[in-house]
Amino acid sequence: MIDIKSMGYVRVASTDLEQWELFAGKVLGLARGRGPSPDHQYWRIDEVSSRLVVFPSDVDQLDCVGWELADHAALQEAREHLEKAGIAVEEGTREELDERRVQELLRFRDPFDNVFELFHGITYEARPVVTPYAARFVTGDQGMGHVVLPVTDDVEALRFYRDDLGFRLRDSMSMPGEFVGKEPGTKVWLRFLGVNPRHHSLAFLPMPNPAKCVHIMLEVSALDDVGRALERVRKHQVPLSATLGRHMNDEMVSFYVKSPAGFDVEFGTDGLTVDDRQWVARESTAVSYWGHDFGGGS
Repeated sequence: MIDIKSMGYVRVASTDLEQWELFAGKVLGLARGRGPSPDHQYWRIDEVSSRLVVFPSDVDQLDCVGWELADHAALQEAREHLEKAGIAVEEGTREELDERRVQELLRFRDPFDNVFELFHGITYEARPVVTPYAARFVTGDQGMGHVVLPVTDDVEALRFYRDDLGFRLRDSMSMPGEFVGKEPGTKVWLRFLGVNPRHHSLAFLPMPNPAKCVHIMLEVSALDDVGRALERVRKHQVPLSATLGRHMNDEMVSFYVKSPAGFDVEFGTDGLTVDDRQWVARESTAVSYWGHDFGGGS
């Protein structure tokens, strides 16, 4: 079994870095970091040198998600586990290690062509992070946040992420199969999986997405920071994907905004933390207790 500790970073391919400058800095309120490539954007939310990297490309999409392991021994065990499961593994090159500022790196693809990177030894900074609007992001042992990925087969996705990668099922939600082009009367599942106290670090939706991501979630420590970010969304006229609301499963109070890459960013606070020794996986019957109009309030 792979002992993933947290979601460590995301890398995003972009055709327009100026849009990301506005979106990440002025709307989300992330802090600029530093890195080896002068044409890349490095964004900080905590002591880690960069959690979000945006680089120039001819496409707009999620490039990969990095997942943090404890050390060299854990990465070696992960390599052996993946190879035994018949999953092709690539070693990170020296250039890639320098770019991500990690000591070791393995890369592989899930059955749906989503790219995962397992790493250890990421750098962190002596200089405290000072975000533009003084928001404090919830990270630590909960990692960067969570990501929701598109898949084509929800049954195989659960098997792969749970049995091959070691994620733990925390919550499920069913939806009519016709929503994703399947036969009327059938059911498909959204599954929410965790690796640490954060309710979920990974979820999947059985629906293809050209951006190779449904959404990424960032959590701040105070409701006022969510409200101020929502005001900045309006000020800069960035498309709102879902209004403010509180989710049922992880109890997050959040809104969703469209990123320049085409996927959404959920920006929230007050997310649920769990203890696996006592947690029981359940099925939620609605997306949210209130709010979260995915028509953007129109």
